[in-house]
Amino acid sequence: MSHLAIAPVLLPLLAGILLLLLRHGDIRLRRALSVAAVVAEIGLAVALLLAVSGGEILVYALGDWPAPYGIVLVADRLSAWLVLTTALLALFALLHALRGIDVAGRHFHVLFQLQLFGLAGAFLTGDLFNLFVFFEVLLLASYGLMLHGGGRARTRAGLHYVVLNLAGSTLFLFAVGTLYGVTGTLNMADLARQVAAVPADNVPVVRAAGLLLFGVFALKAALLPLHLWLPAAYAQASAPAAALFAIMTKVGAYAILRVSTLMFGAGAGPLADLLGGWLLPLALATLVVGMLGAVASTRLRAQVAYLVVASAGSLLTAFGLNTADSIAAGLYYLPHTTFAAAALFLISDAIAGRRGELADRFEPGPALPAHALLGGLFFVAAVAMAGLPPLSGFLGKFLLLRAALDHPWWPWVLGTVLAGSLLGLIALARSGSLLFYRARPAEGAPPPRQAGLTAELAPFAGLLLLGVGLTVAAGPLSDYARATAEQILQPYHYVHAVLGGGER
Repeated sequence: MSHLAIAPVLLPLLAGILLLLLRHGDIRLRRALSVAAVVAEIGLAVALLLAVSGGEILVYALGDWPAPYGIVLVADRLSAWLVLTTALLALFALLHALRGIDVAGRHFHVLFQLQLFGLAGAFLTGDLFNLFVFFEVLLLASYGLMLHGGGRARTRAGLHYVVLNLAGSTLFLFAVGTLYGVTGTLNMADLARQVAAVPADNVPVVRAAGLLLFGVFALKAALLPLHLWLPAAYAQASAPAAALFAIMTKVGAYAILRVSTLMFGAGAGPLADLLGGWLLPLALATLVVGMLGAVASTRLRAQVAYLVVASAGSLLTAFGLNTADSIAAGLYYLPHTTFAAAALFLISDAIAGRRGELADRFEPGPALPAHALLGGLFFVAAVAMAGLPPLSGFLGKFLLLRAALDHPWWPWVLGTVLAGSLLGLIALARSGSLLFYRARPAEGAPPPRQAGLTAELAPFAGLLLLGVGLTVAAGPLSDYARATAEQILQPYHYVHAVLGGGER
């Protein structure tokens, strides 16, 4: 039994508890501890990725109770990939918060660490009920981060976010209870066996529970028509919170991928390919709606939020094609779109803080200080988000389009992805033109926050460099994504590792 599988879950939990005990201490100490914990989380994530990169599956049985009787954490290529993506994103979101946003409300660093605890747990758990538990942990932390700093608009958006996710959590419990009532287990590996052997009389009940799970995960992933909560919530959240939230839709996408391939995969008998008729068309529609929302946006942060919706559509399109090539394309595209969206949230904050009352509204205003630097960096981020060459977004979409050629829906996939990319390019070009090229000469007092631009943009630049790294290392990373996809589509190894009590 490898303790490495639980380490990325325990570290942020312990850091959050320590930060809570030090809540009245010096802010510099709390900042240092928070950053140190995230850096250590990156180290653990790298170690975990290396440990499973050869195809090993690490299983940690809590209390040494064997599955399916006890709770297990399971680390494979997929979960390690997402834990590392989360940790890298968290570092730069946290560094941006250290410029003063973290003291705008109470317990920012505690909530930040608990959010990481929930995210790592959701990616590593091997139990469906504990997936619900970790969902609730990360959602509770996100409620606090969403409302951090206060404000009427933020509170209103946060209320909608809370209500919809509470409704999703209730439906999650209904689905979990139904599956447990029929199969007698909630361990995902054991469910893979039980679902395949479910009696014919219980097939409709299990199908209903599976579709209910899909609805809950679709809400988390912002899949049409359950995406309406996201644009307002992300646009009103503080910049570091919104940047960290860029990984939140990927939790829903991960859950859809994990459950659809493990529990309702090719070996699930009459319940095989349960989501086959739903996921792909909804994903394509989500991509279109997200890009149309980006074009119609009147504020930069709202536009970025709609681009997150569109990227969820692209990612789920790759998963909906359900081949090794398409899933690999989606897994390579996942960290790219996460880092690019987070970078745009951070630079949106820098731009809004230098435009006075205009903030991030798409209205011509005074020329920004250091407009050449800001404009150049915004251009690079826009190229990344639109999926243009030579950055990794283009490579991810190219892999997706190539994988779609063997699918019966290939004309729809190619047409939608290419049209969506064009709409995204139009939306971001319009934004850059209004913010930078149509600016008028400044009059009177200069806008606030002119100082410290280089330090403020350092986390943004770090996220862009991660995107560059994805491009430079595209060969080995795409090979890893391909190996991950093949492992996912062969759930026997996962089931054998978990129910066998150790590594395969």
